[in-house]
Amino acid sequence: MKVAETLNFSEASRTLYITQSTLSQQIKQLEQELGTQLFQRDSHSVTLTEAGEELLPCAVKTLRDAQLCRDRINDLRDLLAGTLNIGVTYSFSPILTETLLDFMKLYPGVKLNIYYKPMSELMAMLTEREVDFVLAFRPMEAGEGIESHSLFQNYLAAIVNSGHPLASKAKVTLEELSRYDLALPIKGLQARNYFDAIAAPRNMDLRVRIELNEVNILLKLIRSSNLVTVLAEATTHNATGITAVPLDVPANEMVGCVHTSRDAYHKRSMKEFLRMLSESAAIRERVNAWLI
Repeated sequence: MKVAETLNFSEASRTLYITQSTLSQQIKQLEQELGTQLFQRDSHSVTLTEAGEELLPCAVKTLRDAQLCRDRINDLRDLLAGTLNIGVTYSFSPILTETLLDFMKLYPGVKLNIYYKPMSELMAMLTEREVDFVLAFRPMEAGEGIESHSLFQNYLAAIVNSGHPLASKAKVTLEELSRYDLALPIKGLQARNYFDAIAAPRNMDLRVRIELNEVNILLKLIRSSNLVTVLAEATTHNATGITAVPLDVPANEMVGCVHTSRDAYHKRSMKEFLRMLSESAAIRERVNAWLI
């Protein structure tokens, strides 16, 4: 698989932490066992033969099945070992911290790999089984083979510093937003996608002064200026010096979800982490606020 991916024996061997001669010998033994050539080699390039192209999907499935067996066995060890790979959009970062710390204390043998990326990249990673689940708002279009399980209801809000003229309002209209300079998340991030879907049909003349793909820096800008941003209210969890004012627009609803691959094995560590997350103070606050 690695040679087929890189088409370079030297690069593949470095990635696999084995010598190039060992890798070449292993490929040669595999070709002898199968009775066919898998790679066409010359002094300048490496390419897959027809037989190599045919074998590659089988190799991918075999390695995934082998990893599945290892995951199942590790789960029998009372979460004393293993790895949990979590994909998180930037908006979910503030509500995740409590559960991360609690989980690490309870299960020190489980390694956590956390990937903060845009929704589209995380969903691609989920499809490729590079993450076990993704925490993100429900996408506007459901992905094939992806299941989304609701955690809480949320809404888009105008985020301002606590002394801003909009901070005392119960709701903010798009017309009111148009009077202020905006600092927005870049196009492609979930909050921006939702906001654009709301604002575009109304042909609003908005004064977008800056766009960022880093929410923490965005919030720092808001605290120290009269700029206004638009994010999910959940992004402001435990944040100080800023206020989230709901946008006064129809269908202003965002659903916080856990996204999983439909056909993937769900690790015990994943189930335990999600149980702890669903019972965390951050999630309970979101649920109670929506019920009220």
